[in-house]
Amino acid sequence: MRFDLLTIFPEFFAGPFEHGIIRRARQQNRIEIHVHDLRSFTDDKHHVVDDRPFGGGDGMVLKPEPIFRAVETLLAVEQPETLPGDEQKRTAIVLMSPQGRVFCQAEAERLANECSRMILLCGRYEGIDERVIEHLVTDEISIGDYVLTGGEIPAMAVVDAVTRLLPNVLGSETSAVHDSFSAETGGVLDYPHYTRPADFRGWQVPEVLIGGHHAEVAKWRRRAALLKTRKRRPELLANAELTEQERHWLAEIGKEDL
Repeated sequence: MRFDLLTIFPEFFAGPFEHGIIRRARQQNRIEIHVHDLRSFTDDKHHVVDDRPFGGGDGMVLKPEPIFRAVETLLAVEQPETLPGDEQKRTAIVLMSPQGRVFCQAEAERLANECSRMILLCGRYEGIDERVIEHLVTDEISIGDYVLTGGEIPAMAVVDAVTRLLPNVLGSETSAVHDSFSAETGGVLDYPHYTRPADFRGWQVPEVLIGGHHAEVAKWRRRAALLKTRKRRPELLANAELTEQERHWLAEIGKEDL
């Protein structure tokens, strides 16, 4: 996967991609991350990328010309290496915007499976000229129902979430399978995790987890995941893919357990 980030603040990305899994994925050539300064795609000496909105109003709006020029230049000149299986994959031109589709695990999985390249546009100010959205952007994504000062932090979140779903990026191929919201879990929350010591300040690790019975551990974890989901995010259960046994567990969970 190749990520191109288009921003007026390229220094914003100087540190976040230099640590942990993202850094390792870059070192192993699993991903490429390139940051581009939108101002370098202007054609005036002052490198102006914004202007007042037509019709009046507060703030400034990012102009269409430098954005179109930047994306068209990247698409024409800088193409990622094509690997076997990439022929059917697409380049997503993604606008990070509070008006976009809310980003979730299923969306991260879709982008990881469909795309070989993502160009992420980081908006600023009052917004971006609507003609960019209508005629250039393929995906408009929001990371939540709130407004930030720019699209840089959302872009980092998308790069991180998509990267960890790519083949051979995580240390274990099953790590992402059990994530909260993943398709494999039926869209529910992850189960509780414990480690040593087994007794911490009188709080005991559930006995089943140290008994060595794998089938019982799996059963406990699934039931605990459903209990946590009902307690913290009950709306997720409406569309969760559950077995009859799991529905029975939920029916058994009384108010005293919540």
